[in-house]
Amino acid sequence: MEIDIVDLTPERAPAVVRLAERALDLPEDAAEAHAIVDALWTRAAADRPVFTLGAYDGDVLVGALVGSTSAADRRLGHVDLVAVAPEHRRQGAGRALLTAAERRLAGLGAAEVLLAGNPPYYAWPGIDVRYTPAVCAALALGYRQDRTAWNMTADLSYDDSPALRSTEAGERRLAEQGVTVRRAEPADLPALAAFARTTFGGAWDAELAGSLGRSGAGCHLAERDGEVLGFAAYGSSRPGWFGPMGTAPAAEGTGIGGVLLRRCLRDQRAAGHRSAQIGWVGPVPFYARSAGARIERVFFLYRKTLEDR
Repeated sequence: MEIDIVDLTPERAPAVVRLAERALDLPEDAAEAHAIVDALWTRAAADRPVFTLGAYDGDVLVGALVGSTSAADRRLGHVDLVAVAPEHRRQGAGRALLTAAERRLAGLGAAEVLLAGNPPYYAWPGIDVRYTPAVCAALALGYRQDRTAWNMTADLSYDDSPALRSTEAGERRLAEQGVTVRRAEPADLPALAAFARTTFGGAWDAELAGSLGRSGAGCHLAERDGEVLGFAAYGSSRPGWFGPMGTAPAAEGTGIGGVLLRRCLRDQRAAGHRSAQIGWVGPVPFYARSAGARIERVFFLYRKTLEDR
């Protein structure tokens, strides 16, 4: 098969979505192909350099890759999405796309390429271990695994799920302590972003911006006397994913986190989701206790040092 690698313009996004719907083997990923492509290509372009490559066999799009550089450190390049049509796998399209992406990222100043999520716009922490061909391709191209990440799944499919337990009693206890819990509005974004930056650092402030005021996304917050004590958000990059969330260190142990978490999960259930993915999880015991969540998706994160090109 003769493969041509070309730059794709945004007008080709619908074609990339259709390809991803067929190429993403896990149903939960294929179902959100539109949101994934939109987040990684269209929305991310406002935050960082993004490029999209297409692999063509004649005039047929058989593969696509979205790449970017880190907004925080331009020496780090990321491969955010690789999709190859099932009937064209093992014919060189994936290798050609990754090789071209490495050249492009080197030209943008990257010294390393990561097969890992590039917050605040990412679809996965890394390569889901069930995407075995992708793992094999990464190893064959000289990438080394340097981290492992995991998601937890909250079951929203039945009324008595632990993830949907009432928060009324918890909210009453918090109210007695002068804490108000409510749905966040777009006008709350400056205060929430400042709280996230100063308390946790990272890219959570930008993820919050992707959760507030967007269809299929949302955020809840806790405050006392106008001071933010915690937040929980969902849908920033993918409608079925929960996060980020954080509680001020001084307010830990008050029950704020569990209340905010389940308020978000109830929103996602009301939107029609039968489960929620809690992405890139740190505190496993908290989510298991507060929502009955279980570890389900495991990801390998890879990196590769680029030679001078």
